Amino acid sequence: MSPLPPCLPPLVVKLGGSLMREAPPRVLLERLAPLAGLVLVPGGGVFADAVRDAQPRLGFSDGAAHRMALLAMEQTACMLQDLAPGLRGARTLAGLAAAGPGAAVWFPAALLTGHLEIAESWDVTSDSLALWLAGALGAPRLLLVKAEGAAVPPRSGTRAEDVATWSRLGLVDGAFEGMALGYEGDIVLAAADDASTLDTVLAPYEAAGRTHEP
Repeated sequence: MSPLPPCLPPLVVKLGGSLMREAPPRVLLERLAPLAGLVLVPGGGVFADAVRDAQPRLGFSDGAAHRMALLAMEQTACMLQDLAPGLRGARTLAGLAAAGPGAAVWFPAALLTGHLEIAESWDVTSDSLALWLAGALGAPRLLLVKAEGAAVPPRSGTRAEDVATWSRLGLVDGAFEGMALGYEGDIVLAAADDASTLDTVLAPYEAAGRTHEP
């Protein structure tokens, strides 16, 4: 597929670590990888779990754990690229925003290590980092994809209420609700097997790809 026309804005898609604790979401990746305009944010998954498990035994700080969890996200990004070779790896905002033949996957460590806006805490996981990235890229929509079967409540009609509910249910991390106050775009949370929601969000990018095939 050829790059999208500039009128189609970027879409940030966070792939939850829970998606990859048992088996990688190969079918979903096959769908997302060819779509120009998408920026994939990988969860830390089992690699971040290893950091969580090691911290109380080894006694390193939350700041060190945060930086290690960023590297866990990069490990997941490496895995995603291996499973879907068409994904473009990017480490800078310019690289993520650049037009390309397919989706980009974010390697976040270089951009976020020591970043003053980002608290080095377990309250800030890939959910909040995806939200930060959506704001930094000017993306009008953030899609958070959780594991198949995740109990995602119906949308209430107001984003503040929805985000508060997600936070209360543990569907997003502890910092997400506060950080969402600074993001003006739409936030969609869906399980990986919620075909209706995924179809609605992805349809413009899939249609543009079909239109611009060489």
